[in-house]
Amino acid sequence: MQFSLDCYPCAVRQALLAIRQTGMDEAAQSAAMRRVLGELIDIHVGASAPEITMRMHALLREITGVEDLYHEQKAFSTREALSLYPSLKEKIQRSSDPFETALRLSIAGNIIDFGPQDSFDLAATIQRVLDQPFALDDMESLRAALAECGQVMFLADNAGETVFDRLLIETIGKPTVYVVKEAPILNDATREDALAAGLDQVAEVISCGARSPGILLEKCSSDFLDRFWKASLIIAKGMGNYEALNTVQAPIYFLLQVKCELVGRDLAVPRGSIVVTKRGK
Repeated sequence: MQFSLDCYPCAVRQALLAIRQTGMDEAAQSAAMRRVLGELIDIHVGASAPEITMRMHALLREITGVEDLYHEQKAFSTREALSLYPSLKEKIQRSSDPFETALRLSIAGNIIDFGPQDSFDLAATIQRVLDQPFALDDMESLRAALAECGQVMFLADNAGETVFDRLLIETIGKPTVYVVKEAPILNDATREDALAAGLDQVAEVISCGARSPGILLEKCSSDFLDRFWKASLIIAKGMGNYEALNTVQAPIYFLLQVKCELVGRDLAVPRGSIVVTKRGK
């Protein structure tokens, strides 16, 4: 998906939040913000939203000297999610449809996202998503595809959300390759974050070889791309992955909460919707 006029206020808000949490003084914050605004002015027509976010955060790292601006938030999110893990595991086991419950919980975990928002109520979101109808519902198609495939490629989104993905992977019970980012960007999951959530206990954890919000294939390593194009079933979490891959011709099922108007318009669903949708071949 291309960067649009609606992306500008979100990008500015996101940059400002990141700059403020560095502890720089007001003058340094102002200088940093001016540089970010200059970067946004120079956006070329046709650039994707994930590509612009990647460039903006590279600039923020250069300005602040901080490699992982969301390290503390990611660690907190993972600890909070792990504290819920036993009760959520029990909820799945007691469910009349464990797959649907685990699927919904994985989508509920997608609320842990410091890109389009800076606060959320995790407990309230879990209850809402367990009850909310899907705006786009390819769940049965996904269930059938899982029954036939030998291995799942699972594209991670955010730290903390990783724990909810673990619950789904455990419920699916198929060999799974869990794909994380090569290095920190926003609160996207890296290998460190996946290991903290216990993903190595249920999946093979690999890097896409890139540092972008969403899997930008042109930035990824050749090793990852080889596995991506050979995958018989791909589950992609979150809006960043949808923005990056929604036109890619691959067997991808997108699981997400719609947290911005732009993605909602592309999917033709309201903001706040929960979605399981297949794109590609």
